[in-house]
Formats: sequence, C-alpha cells, structure tokens
Amino acid sequence: MTTTLVLRSEWTKLTTLVSQWSAPLLSVVLSVGITFLVNVNYSDDGSLTEDKGVGIFYGFNFGQVPLACLGILLIGQEFNSGTIRASLTAVPHRGRLYAAKALLGAGLGLLVGLLTTGGSMLAVAGTTGLDLSAPGMLRTAVAGVLYCPMLVLICFGITACFRNLSAALGLLTPLVFFGTTALAAIPGVRVVAQYLPDRAGQYAWKQQPDPHIAFGHWTGLLLMAAWTVLLLWLGHRSLTRKDV
Repeated sequence: MTTTLVLRSEWTKLTTLVSQWSAPLLSVVLSVGITFLVNVNYSDDGSLTEDKGVGIFYGFNFGQVPLACLGILLIGQEFNSGTIRASLTAVPHRGRLYAAKALLGAGLGLLVGLLTTGGSMLAVAGTTGLDLSAPGMLRTAVAGVLYCPMLVLICFGITACFRNLSAALGLLTPLVFFGTTALAAIPGVRVVAQYLPDRAGQYAWKQQPDPHIAFGHWTGLLLMAAWTVLLLWLGHRSLTRKDV
C-alpha cells in the first residue's frame, strides 16, 4: 500500500471512532471556553495579566488532557483490541503504518493548536485586552500552536513503546494534567522537572522570565521538540522490532 492509501485508511479509522474524533474537538472547547470564562471573571484583577501567556493558555491546562488522549488512542486502541495485527496484515511495512499514524496525529494536533491559540487569544482580547504587537507575543503564539502536535506525538510515541492502552492512559493522562506541575513545585525535584517536555514547552509561551528555569523561552520549545523526536524514534523501534 502507498503512503497515501495508508493515510486514507487511518483517516477512516479516526472519523468512524467517536473516541478519536471527539478528543481534539473537546480539547479546543475546553481550552478556549475555560480561558474565556476565567478571563471574564478576572477582568478587573491584574493577577492573570501580569503574564499574558498564562492568561491566554489558562484553559489549555485542561484542554491538553483530551489532546494527550488522542495521541494515546491513535495506536493504543489497536494494541488493546488486537486489531494492530489486521493493520499490519494490510500494511506489512511497519514503518509506513507508524509514519501514517504519526502524520495524522501531527496534522490534527497542528489544527488544534491553531484553533486553540487563535480562539484563546480572541477570548483574552475581548475580556482583559491583548496587544498582539507586544514583545514576545509572536513567540507565545508560535509556541502555543506547535505545542499541540508535539504533545500528540509524544503521547503517541510513548504508547507505541508501552504497547498497552490502559498503561498509557493510566500513566500519561494524570501526568499531563497534574503530575509534572506537582513535580515542578517540589524544590528538590524542580531542577530536573523543568526539562520534562510539557514543562519546557509551556515555558516557551510565557512572557516573563523565570529565575528558577535554567534556559530561555525558545530553548524550552527546542527541548520539547527534541523529546518529541526521541520518543517517536523509540516508538518506531518498539513497533518494528517486537512481535505484536
């Protein structure tokens, strides 16, 4: 099968499984909706406007969970049901199947990133106000858009390594929602936690520098990109070298 046909088959799987196509939709709704509601209630309070990056992506703290689930479900659902064997029978070239799933996840993540970032910026502009020409605003927008496909691919790669849907959901969803935030709050662990992919990526969209972070904003985005490449490679290695 050609790459185009494999992509088409993966798109068919996505659009016919409610659990998969509803995840990116829920991510956008939660991210933009919560950002709007929070900024409306804090419109007379400067606590969110001190760092506009925090105010813009406040809702994404919740919206990133279904996005992480999308990355897990892209391949974890097939491992869980055993249909990965049928997929590999139809597409014997494992690397091509893996690449098609990764491309689909990256495309969906990029779309979510564009909608989430644009919608959240509009929500902030209509409530607490937003100056798009302010220093660092372009970086905040770029980081917000690129964070989403990288998060999907990171969860996708880790799930391919686990080869188990339940294990991936049980570990990654609480880690993304709460775990790394808790780790970053522990003084002794903070030095290491800042290098975790989501911590580094989220620092990239913030406006203000953090004296506790050892790298710059753009470096945070590069660190997340490096994690993405590494985990995608490990997932590919797991799928191509192990029996299903």
